[in-house]
Amino acid sequence: MTTVERPTTDAAELRPVSRDLFRALLRRQATSVTVVTAVARATDPACLGGIGAPVRAGFTATSFTSVSLDPPLVSFCLGTASSSWPVLARAEHVAVHLLAAGQREAAAVFATSGIDRFAAYPDWTPGPFGVPLLTGVLARLLCRVVHRVPAGDHTLVIAEPLALGDGGDGAPLVHHQGGYTTAVEV
Repeated sequence: MTTVERPTTDAAELRPVSRDLFRALLRRQATSVTVVTAVARATDPACLGGIGAPVRAGFTATSFTSVSLDPPLVSFCLGTASSSWPVLARAEHVAVHLLAAGQREAAAVFATSGIDRFAAYPDWTPGPFGVPLLTGVLARLLCRVVHRVPAGDHTLVIAEPLALGDGGDGAPLVHHQGGYTTAVEV
């Protein structure tokens, strides 16, 4: 019989997960920066003057990832307390924009609460289904929302890419240690 020695771990290295420790750990992970835009019909009743005009939302997301190649699926998360959530909760289509290294302003504007982000960042045009499309990005995906999965204080949105736009080669904008940087080749 063969005996296999297991490596010992120092129990002092493992600590219970607190909100602050978890956040500090996540800041160590470098992620690409995206802006997600969406549009949905307003929910104001006609008796209050609402005519169901479209309402836009956009937010900076660092949780974008591919989910599946067959069928093509992507995902991102959004906090349900976010000002963008009411629109995203009803949106049928979204656009995911992969930001280029020179687009720190776009990332900052779409991460700012309490402002009209589309007025503050005028480099966009209305796209298919009325979804706002940012210009000058590395790439964009126009997607159909297929699932919304509650996950703690966030919702995981799974979307099917319908069309993509390639903005060309360039360095991506990266989020690391609470700030924006670029990818550096080693």
